[in-house]
Amino acid sequence: MNVKRFVARTSRDALVQVRQAFGEDAVILSTRPCKEGVEVLAMAPESVAALETFSHPAPAAAAAKAPATTGGVAPKAVPAAPAVAKDVEQLAMSTLSFQDYVRERMLKRRQAALQQQAQTAAAVTHPAAMPTAAPTVAAPLASSLPVEQRLAERAAQRKAGRTAAQAGETGAPVRTAAPAPVVPALADEAACSVPAPAAPAAEDRAMLAELREMKGLIEERFGALAFMEKMQRNPAQAQLTQKLLDCGFSPALIRKLASHIPHDAADLNAWVAGVLERNLLTLEEGPALEDEGGVYALVGSTGVGKTTTTAKLAAAFAARYGASNLGLVTLDAYRVGAHEQLRAYGRIIGVAVHTAHDRAALEDLLELLSSKKMVLIDTAGIAQRDTRTQELLEMVSHRRIQRVLVVNAAAQGETIEDVLIGYRAHQCKGVVLSKIDEAVKLGPALDAVIRHKLPVLGVANGQRVPEDWHRMSAQALVHRALRGGGSAAYRLDRDDVNLVFTAPPAPRAAAQGAVHV
Repeated sequence: MNVKRFVARTSRDALVQVRQAFGEDAVILSTRPCKEGVEVLAMAPESVAALETFSHPAPAAAAAKAPATTGGVAPKAVPAAPAVAKDVEQLAMSTLSFQDYVRERMLKRRQAALQQQAQTAAAVTHPAAMPTAAPTVAAPLASSLPVEQRLAERAAQRKAGRTAAQAGETGAPVRTAAPAPVVPALADEAACSVPAPAAPAAEDRAMLAELREMKGLIEERFGALAFMEKMQRNPAQAQLTQKLLDCGFSPALIRKLASHIPHDAADLNAWVAGVLERNLLTLEEGPALEDEGGVYALVGSTGVGKTTTTAKLAAAFAARYGASNLGLVTLDAYRVGAHEQLRAYGRIIGVAVHTAHDRAALEDLLELLSSKKMVLIDTAGIAQRDTRTQELLEMVSHRRIQRVLVVNAAAQGETIEDVLIGYRAHQCKGVVLSKIDEAVKLGPALDAVIRHKLPVLGVANGQRVPEDWHRMSAQALVHRALRGGGSAAYRLDRDDVNLVFTAPPAPRAAAQGAVHV
């Protein structure tokens, strides 16, 4: 046989050398990286027959026995040279692939662990007869082994049988390895604690983790391909999705809208605007907040404009019904001089401002102002995740008080979502969108109130009192939100849209069921 080594910078160049040396039917034995690049071991196709002759010596032995039957003299069989057998074994091993090598290595480790466990169990049950009891313990364990391991054991048994047969033909004695004696100290130690085969279990867990990761990657890739194919089939839907993302709407709401787009829609922009207008509650057909009257407590996080909004409502009410029918109460005792701002507005309007430090004082003030048509309560600004938020909500939980949540329209969508949850927006009469003149995108605020089904009682778009207090219709708010805006650095490209929508979605129940198409 002729095995030759080829070295090249790349595997392609090495294969070209192999093809030039042995032709198209050359046999590749192994490839591995080296300092020069890639090393390839190959041989001619006619050398395979010689390799099979060396690896199966049984026909040669039968041919050596043939003269004994005819001539009456039985010549002794000449044993194969050890060097030739070693070369054959090395060549056979070189043809193994990397997967076969890894599988054989794992099977050997598992066999060693099972044998060790069987010997330990035998030492615990029969310490004196461990060498003879080990096979009987290992026998039931072998029936529960994996199929690959049982096949490997059978192959090992057949190989041992062939070795014994060859040794019998050559006349060499067959030696069997005697079981190692058990040291009493080790046997006692094994009897105290039986270790479990942790290495195979760890390898199995690692393999399962890799398979799960591969499955997730495959599912994500197929999802991306399916989404891209869908977008290519419907480019108008892809453009609409990108536009809604640029306007600041959440992927949950966009996914809900995209799943219900009609096939016969002539203008998708008009269809989406109509759906958003139907789902945005503004109560524009009913009376305004200052016309309805009642006791209202304006709550919200820090810096959203609660005091200014209270002053705007108070001024709008006093202009229509007079200052004598209005009552003002402040609960903001945290900030230094916070009540002075509302008192300054009260002096302009002509209304006295009362301060309540606890719930008992607030209830007394409500009894004192019970004859007023409208009572506005200005609360302290507390972050939605602060522990004092719960105390504030309990303080204004009087049966006559209706809470109005003031939301900063210029805040991020996730921040608005957190505020709605922290201040229990579902228990409020509605929301007031403040600072819409500072909001680059109105989409995040409208997205949050649509998904939480909260009515928009009014909007504030400036610091002027009361000129910057308005009631806007759903059509006007949606039209302003769909105009978008913002810097080009924050706009999503088509590839970014694919990344957003091909991720495995984990929507909430409120986010999926809030929009009625």
